[in-house]
Amino acid sequence: MTLAVTNLTIIRGGLPVLADVSFVLETGQALILRGPNGVGKTTLLRTIAGLQPSLNGTVAGAQDQIAYAAHSDGLKAMLSVTENLTFWAEVFGQSDISNALKAFELENLSDRLAGTLSAGQKRRLGLARLLVTGRPIWVLDEPTVSLDTASVAMFAAAVEAHLKSGGMALIATHIDLGIEQANVLDVTPFIARNDVAMGSSVEAFL
Repeated sequence: MTLAVTNLTIIRGGLPVLADVSFVLETGQALILRGPNGVGKTTLLRTIAGLQPSLNGTVAGAQDQIAYAAHSDGLKAMLSVTENLTFWAEVFGQSDISNALKAFELENLSDRLAGTLSAGQKRRLGLARLLVTGRPIWVLDEPTVSLDTASVAMFAAAVEAHLKSGGMALIATHIDLGIEQANVLDVTPFIARNDVAMGSSVEAFL
């Protein structure tokens, strides 16, 4: 399986922010996106995930294969940890949540209401949803927010296990996750300039 992004120009607020972004992600690989705040990493991930249109370019190999995790944990506060994971598993036609509970050390919290969890526990539960989707391409926007050092290592281990099982991961993060299979792409050179169609600089967003 291959995720191929070719000459992708993305827009935010009707203006181009990144232009002619190209990369290829293969089975078992991770790609870490780097760049300053406001440069367009979130917009790029949302475009690749099919949540908003691009101005130009193509994304191939991603149809119905992506599990996207953004800044929101996507939890139901009045459902338990188990009920939240079961809900998302059923959305994606899955049923087994045991691996997700184990990978993010949520077994002892399985009966707790999501609304009563700490910020870090909520984040772990939000990330555990990835494991119940059955989808091979993980597209993740700053996934380690609110996580302590041990939980970051837990997340990195989950990503590595996903890669070893034939998955892929595209991750925007400022920290070093220590994932051996990961390459790094700095998106700063792709900042759209004044000569890009629709014409405006992105400096107002930086």
